[in-house]
Amino acid sequence: MSASVIKHAQGWTQPFNALDGFSHHYATVDGVRLHYVSGGNANGETLLLLAGFPQSWFAWRQVMALLGDRYFIIAPDLPGQGDSDKPLSGYDTTSLAQNVQGLMQQLGHESYYLAAHDVGAWVAWPYATLFSDQVKKLALLDAGIPGVTLPESLPATPDKAWKTWHFAFHLLPDLPEALIEGREAIYLEWFLKRKAASPMVFGDEDMAEYTRLLQQKGAIRAGMATYREVTVSAAQNRALLKKRGKLALPLLAISADQGSIPDMALPLREFAADVTGIKIAHCGHFIPDEQPQALAEALGEFLIKRQVAMSGD
Repeated sequence: MSASVIKHAQGWTQPFNALDGFSHHYATVDGVRLHYVSGGNANGETLLLLAGFPQSWFAWRQVMALLGDRYFIIAPDLPGQGDSDKPLSGYDTTSLAQNVQGLMQQLGHESYYLAAHDVGAWVAWPYATLFSDQVKKLALLDAGIPGVTLPESLPATPDKAWKTWHFAFHLLPDLPEALIEGREAIYLEWFLKRKAASPMVFGDEDMAEYTRLLQQKGAIRAGMATYREVTVSAAQNRALLKKRGKLALPLLAISADQGSIPDMALPLREFAADVTGIKIAHCGHFIPDEQPQALAEALGEFLIKRQVAMSGD
């Protein structure tokens, strides 16, 4: 006698106590187990959030608390990031985008907004290009996109190199792992606090969480892997641009007055047809952590404009 499948069994979930209405979940996509946190307004439109290096979904938690009354929010850890699996390959941004899109398909979301920061924005660019029928609107935060707006050569002057030195370091085989392992807290202390406008924005709880994640087996290797695939990702993006032309969907380019990219919107206008640019004051690179209220307001206004336009058709 064959076993029957109970179709209405509830999936595993664990509430995130510091964020009312949100829970931890896991799903396996193409053999990779992904961790994600979701919740908010079950009747609202869906908002997908992607974090960058060396962070996880945790970077978005304050923004999620502010937007959760309006949107149903899904914040996954990318493959190799946070509490997701750390496979040996698949770190070019097209592969990462396809993996996350597989998660959204599995969860039954066919139309949604997408906002992404840092390496998450690297993934969001091919994501929005490949799955433009699903992504209604895109917001990119403080990141140069490989093959699109990321410069081929990075600055070497002292006033600028501190923002980008890690690109070359992360590209080196084995050395970052050897130097960071056992010193994760020291590395993160500099990386997070130096690139923020105020180091006080990252408290003990934040540092402990990111240290825990980077100390996981394979985490340093996986964190470096996206940088080590940057040439592949750049070639993929150039091929997509040649084949499909400018990105057509509405794009919000978000800069910070003390961030890594002085003006996100200006270079993106060559590659996207509908770009709105804003700059958030008193903010360094880690916009979701440093200015969650300003960011939530900017995202909310950007998404509401689209909703109004749609309702007026």
